[in-house]
Amino acid sequence: MSPSRNRAAVLGSPIAHSLSPVLHRAAYAELGLDDWSYDRFEIDEAALPAFVEGLDETWAGLSLTMPLKRAIIPLLDGISDTAASVEAVNTVVFTDDGRRLGDNTDIPGMVAALRERGVKKTDSAAVLGAGATASSALAALAQVCAGPVTAYVRSAARADEMRGWGERLGVDVRVADWSAAAEALSAPLVIATTPAGTTDALAAAVPDRPGTLFDVLYEPWPTALAAAWSGRGGAVVGGLDLLVHQAVLQVEQMTGRSPAPLGAMRTAGERALGAR
Repeated sequence: MSPSRNRAAVLGSPIAHSLSPVLHRAAYAELGLDDWSYDRFEIDEAALPAFVEGLDETWAGLSLTMPLKRAIIPLLDGISDTAASVEAVNTVVFTDDGRRLGDNTDIPGMVAALRERGVKKTDSAAVLGAGATASSALAALAQVCAGPVTAYVRSAARADEMRGWGERLGVDVRVADWSAAAEALSAPLVIATTPAGTTDALAAAVPDRPGTLFDVLYEPWPTALAAAWSGRGGAVVGGLDLLVHQAVLQVEQMTGRSPAPLGAMRTAGERALGAR
């Protein structure tokens, strides 16, 4: 990485809530990168091309959140196989020869967050929801789950989407209606990918001896489902775990420094959430 490249930022809309600046700045401080900066910009799909074209040689990388993870792809010179597998880029690195390269750190971030909690392999799993995060969850499960994955969805169209992602990613996806979502909680690994409040009604259905819950939300935290799960003695992986692990990979790619300081980044994220 050229020493002149020392700027990065997260783009999206809405973006004011993003914890990415807190995490990346904590990493820079720990790594002694005092001349690096990391900002946030409110950018929608319409504004994205002009923003990217206006970046100069001081830029090292970008983090992308919704709704830009697919909109960025036509503006890049290449994307990783991981990003291509789910047609979503959350990381852009600017190379010294002028290329813009896209990657997806959400997927390996999910795998790393699970491994940190001792989940390296599972015989089956359940996914709650069918949005963009659910496709990343399936890509992560392609590396973790040896058997079938049941996706609980609200419509036939969503069911078709999840089956399609399963075929593309090599995952044995089975679909069930959201009305039966309580049945998902008996799976050894449950990944909840739905918006805040969606799974609250399931909290009362947590089994006596639950497996592992991966709830991708980090605010509000804990969710009702996560609180009930941990109350029953089950292992819980949260959205902050995912956010930190994917940010670690972004910092390493953008700065060329490895390993990124996972502990310092997590502490900074916890402190920021606690202050809200």
